Amino acid sequence: MILNAHEKMIAKRYLVPVRGERFIFVVAGFSVGAVALGVAALIIVMSVMNGFRAELFDKIVGLNGHAIVQGYDGRLTNWEQVADAARKTPGVQSATPLIEQPLMASANGRVEGVLVRGNTLEDIRTNPILNGKVVSGDLKSITPGSGRVGIGARLAETLGAYPGSEISLISPDGRSTPVGTVPRIVTYTVGAIFEVGIYEYDKAFVIMPMQDAQTLLLLGDQVGMVEVQVHDPDKVGETLAPLQPLIQGKGVLVDWKQMNSALFEALEVERIAMFVVLCIIILVAAFNIASSLIMLVRAKTRDIAILRTMGASRRSLLKIFMTVGLSIGMIGIVIGAILGAIFLFFRQNVVNFIQLVTGQNLWDPEVRFLTELPSRTDPFEVAAIVGVTLVLTYVATLFPARNAANTDPVQVLRYE
Repeated sequence: MILNAHEKMIAKRYLVPVRGERFIFVVAGFSVGAVALGVAALIIVMSVMNGFRAELFDKIVGLNGHAIVQGYDGRLTNWEQVADAARKTPGVQSATPLIEQPLMASANGRVEGVLVRGNTLEDIRTNPILNGKVVSGDLKSITPGSGRVGIGARLAETLGAYPGSEISLISPDGRSTPVGTVPRIVTYTVGAIFEVGIYEYDKAFVIMPMQDAQTLLLLGDQVGMVEVQVHDPDKVGETLAPLQPLIQGKGVLVDWKQMNSALFEALEVERIAMFVVLCIIILVAAFNIASSLIMLVRAKTRDIAILRTMGASRRSLLKIFMTVGLSIGMIGIVIGAILGAIFLFFRQNVVNFIQLVTGQNLWDPEVRFLTELPSRTDPFEVAAIVGVTLVLTYVATLFPARNAANTDPVQVLRYE
């Protein structure tokens, strides 16, 4: 919408209040505030929801892989053949053996359910999710036969464990005696404590070398599953389809979508619902802009009639009032974007401050899965939010602008 110098001057003049028009300016100010809050809320919510999905995906896949080939009864007899075939499959990045078994852990008179994971030494040393999240101890101290394990930070708090202390792992698969099976109890030294940021993992995970896990669970040289990483996670099913004949009758192939389908579907539904609700807030703000423009047109009816008699066209008046309405919307968009960026930058400080003032735990990791409020802003989504706001503002300003353009100067000035 291109305006000439006179149209720009008039539009600018109508944006600045004069005596007798303060109320219109106040209504316009409320409209700007409503648009700003709506835009800020949309940017914040969409960024947090994106952060949730991205953080959960990165950490879940970082520890569990994009897919697992799991043997029946916790044993994959031909795991070497499966791992070798997976590595040769186009699109596969890596395939490593893995043991995962729920057991009980005991320390300082406390007992907790844990998930024991036996990883290869290379995986323990190079896994980015584990290596960047060690809060105390050293993963390098965890070697086959060393009797050292790594545990999650929440589990360490619950058991009162620390690097150098001992914990006992209790396995129900023990020695058979005339009076029944005696549980197998093996004591390990805590070598490292990690905090990956997902409550369920930090609460339950016990990491140990593959050989130690095989000894603990009496597996011999067998493993429970093969963890597979692919180059394109969204096409993991198509990539690993050639492995199905090899594992038929011996195990099952489960990808990350199947393992976490309920969680990611719930996040997607919530994300869409929040977007719709917040768009309604922006729609209400757009109606406020329309209301302020209608009052402005009423107040400027005589001026509009004079402009028409001086040669101003309907198109010029339409552009002037459309510019006024869109300017209100754009000011609200800019303020909202700034507010959203500030909140996202200081999001954890804001949450901590609210918790301090209210005395309530707003971010319980046990409920939220993650220990901190995540955020990941998508520029395309921000552009979409700006576009939707501009479209709603445009539609809202169209009616009062057309009324102003269709003003009949003869009827207005007849009794002047």
